[in-house]
Amino acid sequence: MSAPQSICMDKWNELIVSIKAGDFKSTARAITIIENELEGYEEILFELSSSSSTPIIGITGPPGAGKSTLMNALVNYFTGKNKKIAVVAVDPTSPFNYGSLLGDRLRLSSFFNHPGVFIRSLASRGSLGGLSEKIIEVTDLLRNSNFDYIFVETVGVGQSEVEIAGLADTTVVVFVPESGDDIQTMKSGIMEIADIFVVNKCDREGADRFASNLQHLIRAKKNNDWVVPVVKTSATNNEGIEEVVIQLEKHQSANTGNEKKIFLLAEKAYRLLQRNRMKGINKEIIQRSLEKTYEQPTFNLYKWVKTFD
Repeated sequence: MSAPQSICMDKWNELIVSIKAGDFKSTARAITIIENELEGYEEILFELSSSSSTPIIGITGPPGAGKSTLMNALVNYFTGKNKKIAVVAVDPTSPFNYGSLLGDRLRLSSFFNHPGVFIRSLASRGSLGGLSEKIIEVTDLLRNSNFDYIFVETVGVGQSEVEIAGLADTTVVVFVPESGDDIQTMKSGIMEIADIFVVNKCDREGADRFASNLQHLIRAKKNNDWVVPVVKTSATNNEGIEEVVIQLEKHQSANTGNEKKIFLLAEKAYRLLQRNRMKGINKEIIQRSLEKTYEQPTFNLYKWVKTFD
């Protein structure tokens, strides 16, 4: 190995060591490198271990359900127990610069300078699954640091945000009592992915009835050996948060596994393989090549694609 290559590898190795030691600045820098595929992003990814047992907790649900407020209350609870927390908030993408429309400072503002809380916003960048294209890489990176819990909050676009079920070890679906009108349409979507249901803003009218309807649907549909609990909370008043934590710990202890994870990983692997095999190919190259052949009488687009190199 030449000297410049050795220096380069030493640089990335030092960064990985700092990440595993829990250095927030190194972690933030590595996420930026990975998210934007800057120099060294593959070197960082190649050094990540998959043996970490740090649980990923997904927070999802329709807009206005209070996902961020619930997450704020949970982070407050765990930091009170001296736990180290990472929060990944996936935000809608700006149509102008492809950055997130909601920044770190707008979420969990009381924890922004907390030494035990790492907060990062990721832009969805058009992803239809409620997550970010780089969410697997980012959570893998965070799992290689010394966090006790990793929280991931989805964009909140409704029934399409099912990717979180493949990513998270425990998926918390948050509703409000007003969601009752949509309960039947939810059965085939979000209803499938919940490990824990939270009925937030439970001081509102109809909360008890909505929670009862959820429990009825759960009883009608068996979910392996885990009985999905329904917890009523008022996150702004810190009510019901301890019960949510109890259910999170119960689900982690139940070790139900996540059969959906392999499907998410397979989809990610497919995209990576597709991208790697398309390196060096762009539309201009395709266009120039087509210009030489498309007017020939024997031209067939599908045969041409098959033989294109």
